Amino acid sequence: MKTLVKAVAVLALSAASLSAFALTNADRYGEAATPAAAERTIVIGANTRFVNVNHGEIVKFVANGQEFAWDFDGLPQAFDLKQVAPQGAIDHSVRVYIATTLEDGGLGD
Repeated sequence: MKTLVKAVAVLALSAASLSAFALTNADRYGEAATPAAAERTIVIGANTRFVNVNHGEIVKFVANGQEFAWDFDGLPQAFDLKQVAPQGAIDHSVRVYIATTLEDGGLGD
C-alpha cells in the first residue's frame, strides 16, 4: 500500500511540474507589437494565402481596414495568421511561414 501511495504522489508531482513548463501562446507564436516598431508592412488582400517572415522580425499587417503588428519571436513554426490577428481583421486563412537563420541562436536551417 505504501508503494502505491508513493507512486501516486510521484505521478501527481510529475504532472504538476509538467504544467509549469507548458508553452504559452506567446512562446508558440510570438507576441503583439506596436505598429511603429515594425520593420516592414505586409498588406493582406482577398487573394493572399501565405506570407513569409523571418524569426525575430516585427511585421505590421494591414487587412480589411485594420492594422496590427506582430513580433515573430516564438517557435519558428508555420501557423494561421488568424490565430493572432484581431477579430475581423482577416476573413480567410493566411498561413505564416517563418524563416530562421543562425543569428537566431542556433535555430537556423
